[in-house]
Amino acid sequence: MRKVIIYVHGKGASAAEAERFKKIVPDYDIVGVDYQEYLPWIVEKQIKEVYDQVRPNYDQVMILANSIGAYFSMLTKGMKLTKALFISPLLNMEKYLLNSMEENGISEDELQNKGEITIGRERFSWQSLQYVRDHPIDWQVPTEILYGERDDHTSKAVLNEFVQHHNVDVTVMKDGQHRFHTRPQVAFLDNWLKEKLEK
Repeated sequence: MRKVIIYVHGKGASAAEAERFKKIVPDYDIVGVDYQEYLPWIVEKQIKEVYDQVRPNYDQVMILANSIGAYFSMLTKGMKLTKALFISPLLNMEKYLLNSMEENGISEDELQNKGEITIGRERFSWQSLQYVRDHPIDWQVPTEILYGERDDHTSKAVLNEFVQHHNVDVTVMKDGQHRFHTRPQVAFLDNWLKEKLEK
């Protein structure tokens, strides 16, 4: 049986990360989605293009997505997936955007009037906020979530609400952060991935 994982990276990362995961799960082909733009309608289209390319060649297609990549994956329609594996997923994009705006002192009225506001490396777009509101998530895929206990992007309340309404299994790493980057965190992530794909 031929199996492929489509990898959707998080903000500031790249599709090249898929190479690392190939060593962890050698029984799977892994194809990264190479996106640099963070407008949801653009990334959604890019994910679907990769899916359409690989789908005819495999018996099973799965998604492995990190952070905002998980949101973009859930937004993408028309994919028949066996399973999804989400690392530190952003599960409520509207809430995340509004919280980020508040932290940066940006009101909805100000964003609407200016259209776009850039603060440091953060770019806020009124069009993106409206797109998120106009395209609610309808996610029906069996999903495994890896969540860091100290994730500062997705609260436990948001996680719990998502779990209540979806077919989800959650693994929590004690003292884990949103970004799994230390040696113990990466080892935990790798073991989680192997375990969930062997089920």
